[in-house]
Amino acid sequence: MSGKSSNRAEVPEAKEALDRFKMEVAQELGVPLTEGYNGNLTSAQNGSVGGHMVKKMIEAQEKKMAGK
Repeated sequence: MSGKSSNRAEVPEAKEALDRFKMEVAQELGVPLTEGYNGNLTSAQNGSVGGHMVKKMIEAQEKKMAGK
């Protein structure tokens, strides 16, 4: 690992859309995520948001690949 943070968008232009998506998912899950610092949330809360984001992105890609 080069020491760079892995917590960055590979496509910087997508950052805003990813932030909106993260807030959408947090709202769906009932996680009180806010803009900026969220150190008051548990690891489980934060992890559930990230995990659900990945799940939804994989589902969307699978549908795209299946031509749906």
